[in-house]
Amino acid sequence: MRPELQAVIFDLDGVVTDTAEYHYLAWKALGESIGVPFTREFNEELKGVSRMDSLNKILALGGKENSYSDEEKLELAKQKNDHYVELIKQVTPDDVLPGIRELIADIHAKGLKIGLASVSKNAFAVMDSLQLRDSFDTIVDAAKIRNSKPDPEIFLKAAEQLGVDPAACLGIEDAAAGVTSIKGAGMFAVGVGDSMTLAEADIVYASTAELSLDQLLVQYQGTAVEQV
Repeated sequence: MRPELQAVIFDLDGVVTDTAEYHYLAWKALGESIGVPFTREFNEELKGVSRMDSLNKILALGGKENSYSDEEKLELAKQKNDHYVELIKQVTPDDVLPGIRELIADIHAKGLKIGLASVSKNAFAVMDSLQLRDSFDTIVDAAKIRNSKPDPEIFLKAAEQLGVDPAACLGIEDAAAGVTSIKGAGMFAVGVGDSMTLAEADIVYASTAELSLDQLLVQYQGTAVEQV
């Protein structure tokens, strides 16, 4: 029997809003600038992965792992981020994904705590643009996280900042690395997306529009299912 649920912890990209297209465009531009072809299919492998780890994956894709010094890699990552920051200036409150505002309201009404565990160092700016920052009890500062997803550090940090037991938390993710992170933290994992990709999750919903707190509470206390 699980402990009574105390908190719900969200990922940002693909769960609260979808800035994946902006990440794709920024990485694609960088890849092309250094001669590494970049596809949407490969971009899927970068979901939930930190900026530097994503860059290393791109360099490996192009056989350029040893072509840049650490300082040059930092500069490449900065170029990508600067481009991304310009792109996300287009984000507005209308970009909150379907069902998320209602879910947040229901969580508050239930007296549960809400946290954000995103590896994006731009999470605070995006949450401000969405006008959701004040709706969350805590937002983990990704700049202070040493180990990126799939390591559980960021979800454990969110629970610590909320002052709750990780075992009494439910995490929501759209990336396999994020689901692994949630499970590694000892939390109940909710996936949003493809059930095969997110097979490690305790329950998977096809879209955020299908998320329901009442149903999540039933699943949290009960048994896992594959796909809703």
